[in-house]
Amino acid sequence: MKRKLLPIASAEDPRIAAYRDIRERDLVGRQGRFVAEGRVVLNVLFSTGRFTAESVFLRENRVAGLGDLIDRIPEDVPIYTASAAVMDEVAGFEIHRGILAIGRKRETSGEALLDTLPDAALVVALSGISNHDNMGSIFRNAASFGAAAVLLTNDCCDPLYRKAIRVSVGATLKIPFARFSDTATLAAALEDQGYSILALSPQGKIDIAGIKRDPRHALLLGSEGHGLSEEDMRRFPTARIAMAPDFDSLNVAAASAIALHRLWRPA
Repeated sequence: MKRKLLPIASAEDPRIAAYRDIRERDLVGRQGRFVAEGRVVLNVLFSTGRFTAESVFLRENRVAGLGDLIDRIPEDVPIYTASAAVMDEVAGFEIHRGILAIGRKRETSGEALLDTLPDAALVVALSGISNHDNMGSIFRNAASFGAAAVLLTNDCCDPLYRKAIRVSVGATLKIPFARFSDTATLAAALEDQGYSILALSPQGKIDIAGIKRDPRHALLLGSEGHGLSEEDMRRFPTARIAMAPDFDSLNVAAASAIALHRLWRPA
């Protein structure tokens, strides 16, 4: 049976209120909701089952080419369609992709998430990552190199911010993540579960190329500006990425890719 689509003729239609003024709501929050944008991201949203969707909003001229995506959308999730003009008015800017969904966030405690991980697991631990591009890229790298989970301190930005999801190519919807109050609490939970913690920093003592992966290993990354605290650098083994002598810094997302590739498979 052909899926029923619900046309929207006015930007004031209350059924699509959750999509209104997307950029402004990115700043003030959505009370437990998030916006997924683009075909690839929605394919992840509806194929992993980690999050539920409240609705989908499509530009009319995109529908014909989205049959595979539409088939993945559960029957109880309404699919709204509108012209480009109406959709842009709703969003508050030009929506080039014309493919949106509203998802519902899930809250999971860090301890509960760690309890679900396998005996051999690579975990990414993030402290103070506040840039959404970096957050999305780190999740994408974590997915690429088999990380089982991402753990974040409370001062990290939201992985379900629209831009972070888009940059991650949907990885933030795929990889389980949870928050801890601070780095010390996060590290204690990892150590209780038998994880070796490796702190990555340009001042690290060991070349990452010489690190041997333990069955349970966590890669700890700090913000690009301040990096990890001196206390963290003293508490954990530290590693650096060798680079040209006239330069000593990599973007944290790029550094995460190199380090995760090294730790991808147990030695």
